[in-house]
Amino acid sequence: MSSTSQKHKDFVSEPMGDKPVTALSGIGDTLAKRLEEQGFDKASVVLGQFLLLRKDMELFTDWLKDTAGANSRQAGSCALCLKEWCDAFL
Repeated sequence: MSSTSQKHKDFVSEPMGDKPVTALSGIGDTLAKRLEEQGFDKASVVLGQFLLLRKDMELFTDWLKDTAGANSRQAGSCALCLKEWCDAFL
């Protein structure tokens, strides 16, 4: 990925707070609804899953595909967003 979206830049540039899952890069309304149905209703909860998977981007993208039906681009975008957020704030 050579460039990142404005949504990605906005997410990575500030603390997590109480952001909705739709604040994550790659997560639109449809994927957000599927994640919320699985109990992942906030960006911080999705971050928790990323951390449980030891920040392994491949494991996380597979999890996001299986859990929410994300495609490779969406899952990769979300994983990169969370990785860069972790690099900046953890």
